[in-house]
Amino acid sequence: PDPVDHELFDDPTWRDVRPLQSLKSMARDQLGTVGAGNHYVDIMAEVPEGWQLGDPIADDAPVWVAVHFGSRGFGHRTASGFLNLAAGRPWDAGAPGESMDQPPTLIPADSELGQAYIAAMKLAGRYAYAGRDYVVDQVLRILGARPTFTVHNHHNFAWFEEHGGVKGWVIRKGATPLFPGQLGFIGGSMGDVAVVVQGVDHPESRAALYSTVHGAGRVMSRTQAAGRWKRHRGRRIRTGGAVDMDAVRRRLAQAGVALVGGDADEAPQVYRPLRQVLRWHAPTLKVLHVLAPVCVVMAAADEFDPYKD
Repeated sequence: PDPVDHELFDDPTWRDVRPLQSLKSMARDQLGTVGAGNHYVDIMAEVPEGWQLGDPIADDAPVWVAVHFGSRGFGHRTASGFLNLAAGRPWDAGAPGESMDQPPTLIPADSELGQAYIAAMKLAGRYAYAGRDYVVDQVLRILGARPTFTVHNHHNFAWFEEHGGVKGWVIRKGATPLFPGQLGFIGGSMGDVAVVVQGVDHPESRAALYSTVHGAGRVMSRTQAAGRWKRHRGRRIRTGGAVDMDAVRRRLAQAGVALVGGDADEAPQVYRPLRQVLRWHAPTLKVLHVLAPVCVVMAAADEFDPYKD
């Protein structure tokens, strides 16, 4: 497809943060791509609070478009580049490959490198917003529809905020901001509901720095669910895996959910039931809209993502 033109590419940050110049062409090419893994484009319908998979959906139910993806390879390579610079390595030394237990890399926010990172991070955030807006616009065009209500926010981002009289950077990994009155979207699995929520002022909200979850959370690793890819007689095959994806597809089809793509590592049973998670967070939020999956579009197991993030 042709690259998407966007005013974002006129942002002076591309020029001011010199290493980003090498990523601009890639970023332009990939704007509007969704990616693999847990990224999705869903068509959803608003349903009553007690709706369960397989229950009927009213013909006049409001239709929602839900998307989940971020700044794609541009964001990943930007973060990797700054991790390299902070460690004294060249920008393009490749992804550092650090472990989950690696101590965090700290960069003074008022240093030259810190200021460059903050500017680049904010640009990547605007890039993610632009990509999601573009994808939703394309889906609405296909549906012949216009938006009447929008909820849009980040996770895996940092905000400079004040809490309890202390100012500092709040890094929300796997979480989104949800201040009192603020709207948020929390997705479930391909076979579960999603919700639109509103923040509530409560001691638990304040303790969480006004943050909430961005999804239901996994109970099974990708490898446990889907198995491992191996080479056998020159062919790439997958062995093991606890999920029967053919059975998942049949169950979803019987329940009226059209699944395009997707793989075992994203099956419904690898995630917690969203309502269970919401009960744990009940004091901090109010559920405004409950959304049921109608069509779920994800990358297939054999999908090649040239912009892997």
